[in-house]
Amino acid sequence: MSRSDPPCAPVGSRRRFLEALVSLAALAATFTPGVAQANTRTRTKAPARGADRAFGLTPAIVAFSADVAARTGIPALWIRGHLAKARRLAAVQRLVMPPPAGQAKNWSAYRARFIEPQRTAAGLAFWQQHAALLARAEAQYGVPAAVVVAVIGIETYFGRIVGNFRVIDALVTLSFAFPTGRSDRSAFFRDELEALFVWTHRESLDPASVRGSFAGALGLPQFMPGSLLRHAVDYDGDAHIDLRASVADAIGSVAHFLVNHGWQRGLAVQMAVDPPANPTALSILLAPDIEPSFDAERLTALGVRLLPDQVGPGRPFGTGPLAFVRLENGYDTSPTDVVATKNFWVITRYNRSSYYALAVAEFAEVLDRERQRLSAAVPGATDPAPAPGR
Repeated sequence: MSRSDPPCAPVGSRRRFLEALVSLAALAATFTPGVAQANTRTRTKAPARGADRAFGLTPAIVAFSADVAARTGIPALWIRGHLAKARRLAAVQRLVMPPPAGQAKNWSAYRARFIEPQRTAAGLAFWQQHAALLARAEAQYGVPAAVVVAVIGIETYFGRIVGNFRVIDALVTLSFAFPTGRSDRSAFFRDELEALFVWTHRESLDPASVRGSFAGALGLPQFMPGSLLRHAVDYDGDAHIDLRASVADAIGSVAHFLVNHGWQRGLAVQMAVDPPANPTALSILLAPDIEPSFDAERLTALGVRLLPDQVGPGRPFGTGPLAFVRLENGYDTSPTDVVATKNFWVITRYNRSSYYALAVAEFAEVLDRERQRLSAAVPGATDPAPAPGR
């Protein structure tokens, strides 16, 4: 079967016969090998509590399959057949839990994980290797190449760390066995599981062949399946979207994701500032969190000193609303404060953390600065090759 040939649903008695086979296979998968051998002296031990095991066709999964089939037109038998073989992963249940209470957030430590010499060198090499694609995406979408490189570098170390969980196992676990002890997000993961089926069915892929993170994120840019459907693009022109094997698709998709969330061409991301001395003014500034809510005049009135050549018409920070964002540096060190634009907020749509957004912004600055330094030292060393045609 070619990739473009969707699986076909049997009809009539053949459908009922195959459905019965799937149900029997799922039921058999829930048995521990050896348990049914009543006449043997030694019996295989049952799985330990919490061990990985097949879900089988539980009532919840059967109902989910029917709902997805009704919404998408994908054969319910095809969906159930894949879900019957999915496994509950105890490791996924552990990894999705929040960190232990009492650990102070620390921007300096967070930054050091991502902005360090080896990852910077890898980023410069990635940029040089894919300069034409990055230049093309920047021209088309208005997202600086440095920002796209920074996102891919922080997400997966330029493809070195993309995850090796079967995505269907991760999503089924989080959809139907979400761990207690944190806010239940099983509805979100059921939506992502549906998106996985829509994408793999469209591409004629086996859902069990797709690998990713413990939360179900895919490829170099770590898109969730829903984001893949909404924002990923075929940037290499092969009529398929492959965020793991196609660097072109990954680059185009990151830029497309950001611009779809409101990225503004030519607008800076953030600048470091000192906090106001007045505690009341500080509380006013922090109240909206990362949502851009203040104009430059209001920030100045509240005691924030802005660089006059940065804010205003035609300047890097423009005339739009700004946010005052504070990042903690543990219990014993002063926090880091920045004034952020709408583009900072856009980066948080990728990962809803101000620490993540500032890491992307500062990594992009480091990469851009180092690339310019190398270019000055060796003229022409970083010039992109001609952009390939579509």
